[in-house]
Amino acid sequence: NHQAGRSVMTAKSDDTMMLTTPFHSRVKEACQLNCWGNWMGYTTPNAYEDVELEYFAVRNTTGVIDLSPMHKYRISGPDAEAYLNRLVTRDVTKIRVGRVGYTVWCDDAGQVLDDGTIFHLAENDYRLCAYARAMDWLHWAAMGFDVSIEDETAAVAALAVQGPTSCAALTAMGLSGLDQLKPFGLTEFEFEGETLMVSRTGFTGDLGYELWIAPHKAEVLWDRLFAAGQPHIIRPFGTDALEMARIEAGFLQAGVDFMPAEEVMRAGRSRSPFELGLGWLVDLDKPVFNGRRALLQEQAEGSRYRFAILDVDGNKPAHHSFILKNNKQVGTVTSAAWCPTAKTNVAFAQIEMPHGAVGEELVAEIYYQRELHWTRVLAPCKVIDAPVFNPSRRRATPPTDF
Repeated sequence: NHQAGRSVMTAKSDDTMMLTTPFHSRVKEACQLNCWGNWMGYTTPNAYEDVELEYFAVRNTTGVIDLSPMHKYRISGPDAEAYLNRLVTRDVTKIRVGRVGYTVWCDDAGQVLDDGTIFHLAENDYRLCAYARAMDWLHWAAMGFDVSIEDETAAVAALAVQGPTSCAALTAMGLSGLDQLKPFGLTEFEFEGETLMVSRTGFTGDLGYELWIAPHKAEVLWDRLFAAGQPHIIRPFGTDALEMARIEAGFLQAGVDFMPAEEVMRAGRSRSPFELGLGWLVDLDKPVFNGRRALLQEQAEGSRYRFAILDVDGNKPAHHSFILKNNKQVGTVTSAAWCPTAKTNVAFAQIEMPHGAVGEELVAEIYYQRELHWTRVLAPCKVIDAPVFNPSRRRATPPTDF
């Protein structure tokens, strides 16, 4: 017995007919560049003032990004845990109440539909956050389970507060005791008569938190946060700076580094968790979950592709580049960036097996344009074994009081 709930609020629309988030009045005022993008139908800033300054706020002080457009699904009922354990590849029973778990979910062919986070709010009460719209798939997978599935995307406003001074800024706002929250932990505070949920999560690979609040309290939350964070050099940042940070931290982006299996039109364009370097999220000891049989077969027979992080010579990002071995194409780059903190030219690539092992030397065929002139560079690159940015402050509890 499963049912879809309705969001308690509807998102507002501006003159462009794009949806706007509960923080839009503050975001619009801060967006000096008037540089906007489309995040799942919501108008969000690509950049506010200067992409590099915004990136360095995340790495050196405190950066804030509006997460409200992220799809959020509330999953509750007597079979909520069993349902999620059937849906995703990891063992949901190991995500305790008050904890958050990263996961992926697959179709029956073992191809990734999306990745996201599961928030265990209470017994048999969860929130699933995802990049892609998933309501249809969530309902198809719910057959036979006593579970309620509600799209609460518009009913929950969210901010990511990221960077080395983020804990200090939030503590100054009155969130005392936040320094004791461990990575992937959840806690709640009273805020203006509502519940403010705070999770120690983020997409930047740095010390950081995500704030979840009722939409009618969004503007006052923004104002209180930025007033408290001013001594800690707080700054809003857009999706362009987020892209730099997540590549530096080694995080994949759906629709960029892989196509959700439900969206692909051509055979062979989707990927399995093993082919995305996410095999650690696959618990084959679970008796039944979507794609298990196909993933067992792949484990026995081998994968088609290997996900690789490449250290590329030079400072020209290898956007959309071919990867060559002995002048033969063996892969393609999905994400690339010059990473300022790591001072490394990084690329994520899908490499045809058996290539792409750690330490292998390859070549990136890079094309870039300057003043209408195209230049081709054959840049040596090497497969590395880990992301180039993984600071200890990301895990420290309590965080250092910067």
